[in-house]
Amino acid sequence: MVQRMGMVIGVKPEKLAEYKRLHAEPWPEMNAALSAANIRNYSIYLREPEMLLFGYWEYAGSDYEADMKALGEVAITKQWLALTDPCQAPLKTAAPGEWWSMIPEIYHLD
Repeated sequence: MVQRMGMVIGVKPEKLAEYKRLHAEPWPEMNAALSAANIRNYSIYLREPEMLLFGYWEYAGSDYEADMKALGEVAITKQWLALTDPCQAPLKTAAPGEWWSMIPEIYHLD
């Protein structure tokens, strides 16, 4: 069963051009790591002037926690996040330690 997932985070205005540049030329190895973690149909949207990023993907695996843990341990993920994390700003309402804030789906039409 595929799970549709969404998340939101802020992007720092002074880092927006860098963030866009990184995602305009994504690393094939990072895309492969996401695919290996059973992530499909992944998109990131930008809402200006609020400077919000909305991420959407479909998870096609059977153990999300394990897949996300494995993805986080891959060297290419650590390298990518070292570049993208400084561009982002967690929501003011984020829970302690939360980076991207997960948002629940309340409607879907196939």
